[in-house]
Amino acid sequence: MKLRAVLFAIAIAGVAGAVTAADEPQVLRQGLMKGVGQSMGALVAIAKGEKPFDGAVVTASLETISKNVKAFPDQFPAGSETGMESEASPKIWENMDDFKAKAAKLGTDVDATLAQLPADQAGVGAALGIIGKNCGGCHETYRLKK
Repeated sequence: MKLRAVLFAIAIAGVAGAVTAADEPQVLRQGLMKGVGQSMGALVAIAKGEKPFDGAVVTASLETISKNVKAFPDQFPAGSETGMESEASPKIWENMDDFKAKAAKLGTDVDATLAQLPADQAGVGAALGIIGKNCGGCHETYRLKK
C-alpha cells in the first residue's frame, strides 16, 4: 500500500512539473518561434517554387507570424534569462525597448503584407525580402548562435 502511495505521489509530481514547465516563458517563447519558423519555411518553399503557390497557406502562415510575433516580446520577463536551454541573448534584457521595437516592426510589416496579400510566387518572394530582414536583424542582435 505504501509503495502505491509513493508511486502515485511521484506520478503527480511529474505531471505537475510538466505543467509548470509548459508555462515557463522560455518554453512559451520557443513554441512561438517554432510556429514562426514553420510558417517562414512554408513561405520560403512557395517563393523558391518548391511548393505551388497556395493563397490559403500564405494567409495562414502570415497570420501565424503576426499573432506569434505580437505575443513574443511578453515572454521575456525579468528572471527568465537563465534556467532553461535557450538561444536568447542577455542583450534582450539589456535593450528591451529596442527588442520590442524590432518585434513591433516585424508585426507591422507582416500585417501590411496581410493587407496586400501576395497573389503569386514572386509576390511571396518580395514579401519575404522585407519580413526576412526583420527576422535576420533581430537574430543577429538578440539570438545566441549555437
